[in-house]
Amino acid sequence: MIHEDDTYEALDSFAADDADESEATRRDADEAESSRASRGWWDRNADDYQIEHGTFLGDDRFVWCPEGLDETEAGLLGPLDSLKGLDVLEIGAGAAQCSRWLAAQGARPVALDLSHRQLQHALRIGGDIPLVQADAVKLPFQDGSFDLACSAYGAVPFVADPVEVFREVRRVLRPGGRWVFSVTHPVRWAFPDEPGPEGLSVSASYFDRTPYVEQNDEGRAVYVEHHRTVGDRVRDVVAGGFTLVDLVEPQWPAWNTQEWGGWSPLRGNLIPGTAIFVCVRD
Repeated sequence: MIHEDDTYEALDSFAADDADESEATRRDADEAESSRASRGWWDRNADDYQIEHGTFLGDDRFVWCPEGLDETEAGLLGPLDSLKGLDVLEIGAGAAQCSRWLAAQGARPVALDLSHRQLQHALRIGGDIPLVQADAVKLPFQDGSFDLACSAYGAVPFVADPVEVFREVRRVLRPGGRWVFSVTHPVRWAFPDEPGPEGLSVSASYFDRTPYVEQNDEGRAVYVEHHRTVGDRVRDVVAGGFTLVDLVEPQWPAWNTQEWGGWSPLRGNLIPGTAIFVCVRD
């Protein structure tokens, strides 16, 4: 649990161990290496991330994706009035923006993230939200603790075996509980991660599941992201003990003129950038 007396200024020393310079490659990366890389990367980059994207995300909005799909309009978690009184787990919560929105609807959210620095930003913004630092593959909660679980681009793309995460989420959900998560649309892996015209030509096999790894001079992973096809994601959901009830591919809205990494109006109007999986615990 992260407490108010954790100093916002102090950054975990291990996060600075990896060199700033890194090279991108495609190679295998197991769960331990992926987890360590993710924690280190987010601890080092949380400040820049919140500066760059904080205005877009807001302090208490539930934004699913770079397209700007807002839960207030989307209703993927259920009708707004149904959220009141629910125990909700947000996984990969970052600065807990989504959890603050959930609390405003009368829910009882818990914000979980692997990165200590991200949760320090949650403390900086404020709000009476319980914050927990933990790995999504080993959730520190009793069975049946929550009515609902959600994740906006958190955890799932960064773990070697997402089924482990799904089974943990199922374990901590009550029967009939909903699990909704967003990830980069799998088709994007076939295209360069560029917002301009160069990002519209296929450059890699969609079927190559080899992880994307950024590593330092010693070959140590400092960032890892794992690719799954759409079919893989569906099978993972089922193997994790869920029923898939909806798969949402948000269209790029006319109002959104912002570029976010490889996301842009140009690409967003032609190919999907995000996939949101709406699942129910069996």
